[in-house]
Amino acid sequence: MEFTLVVVVVAIAIIFDFVNGFHDAANSIATVVATRVLKPWQAVLWAAFWNFIAFAILPLKVANEIAKIVDKGVVSIGLVFAGLMGAIFWNILTAWFGLPSSSSHALIGGMVGAGMAKAGWHVVNGDKIRKTAVFILYSPMIGLVLGFALIVGLMWLVHRSRKRTRVNKSFRALQLVSAAAFSLGHGANDAQKTMGIITALLVSTNHFSSKVMDDAEAIPLWVVLSCHGAIALGTMTGGWKIVKTMGTKLTKLEPMGGVAAETAAAATLFFTSYKGIPVSTTHTITGAIVGVGSAQRLSAVRWNVAGRVVWAWVLTIPGSALVAALTYWIVDLLS
Repeated sequence: MEFTLVVVVVAIAIIFDFVNGFHDAANSIATVVATRVLKPWQAVLWAAFWNFIAFAILPLKVANEIAKIVDKGVVSIGLVFAGLMGAIFWNILTAWFGLPSSSSHALIGGMVGAGMAKAGWHVVNGDKIRKTAVFILYSPMIGLVLGFALIVGLMWLVHRSRKRTRVNKSFRALQLVSAAAFSLGHGANDAQKTMGIITALLVSTNHFSSKVMDDAEAIPLWVVLSCHGAIALGTMTGGWKIVKTMGTKLTKLEPMGGVAAETAAAATLFFTSYKGIPVSTTHTITGAIVGVGSAQRLSAVRWNVAGRVVWAWVLTIPGSALVAALTYWIVDLLS
């Protein structure tokens, strides 16, 4: 019976990864669609490919960080199930309203809420939560500053060119590279979070050795491929309401701006993936897009839309934590 439940919860984790890809497709393709470099169906295929192969290029350090969010001694099938339900609910809710919230923070909030419902605050790893909390502020700010600096530098380089058509054509080609780089960082950071949750579950039920919690390279290949495959398939379905918010409602982008935003966000994600820091790809690319838009003029950014996005960010962890806690209490009553 326990084995069956473990299989069901692992399947739910894979479903969450798919929803993550669906919800965060906007992060990978919004700029390249908004600038009309690729058609939507071409963009999702391009992003999904780079999402999938990220495990072969970037290290698996983020998975270990997520696996340790809650003390492994209290991790159980019911706790992981409740955490995933909180995260999935929040992702579907924000996708319905077209808000680019963080799937990563929804998952962290879900695990924290379920852990607190089961055993109290002391089972939550404070160091991991503090690191995440710090980068809730840092990742969009780094993206914003890098995006602003890159677009200013690029505008200075091309300002004397009278052939705007040729400039745009060059940046249309470059945007394929920058979109690929961002999708690579997205796959590396986000797919690993689900790997971490599956690892924590299978260690707690004695299906994996506890050494997997400290050595990401020991994570079985089937877990790695399942998570990257699920997020890639989710990306291929696309979350079109969020694509519209990210690509056209925040600010108007041209190919040069798209290259600057994606490059800034990709650089941030590469750095955090190498350091094993679980950041929000949504926060990062949104910050970069705002940075690019504000370099033109502050009024180029639709700050009312940005304000709605920030509110979604603020509410993500407590919202998913509350749903997860309620789910855990229901599961506990029924078991």
